[in-house]
Amino acid sequence: MAGDNRRGYAWALAAGLNAAMAAISAKLFSPLFLKYGLVILFNVTMWGCYVNSLKALSTLQATVTNFATNFLSSGLAGFILFEEPLPSKWFAGAICIIIGVLILSKSSIERKSSSD
Repeated sequence: MAGDNRRGYAWALAAGLNAAMAAISAKLFSPLFLKYGLVILFNVTMWGCYVNSLKALSTLQATVTNFATNFLSSGLAGFILFEEPLPSKWFAGAICIIIGVLILSKSSIERKSSSD
């Protein structure tokens, strides 16, 4: 069961990274055909990864992990690639999201082991 959870989180992380890559490619590339092609490719891949994460995780776990990964990846990519500022409020929000994901994961694992 723990292996399924790990795989589920790996799929959810991959989904979030692909969602961020879709946003990055929309900003990074100027030829429309390439831009839209990559956005579609990354979004289709993201949905495939997300569906696979739902097979091992609860809907809440998969969605929150996907969202958190997308948020953090997009923010860091904006900072690194596009020199966008990251105010201290962004970091405070990022820390809150990470703590929330960890609490959600821990409470879900504890609930499963107590029901077994």
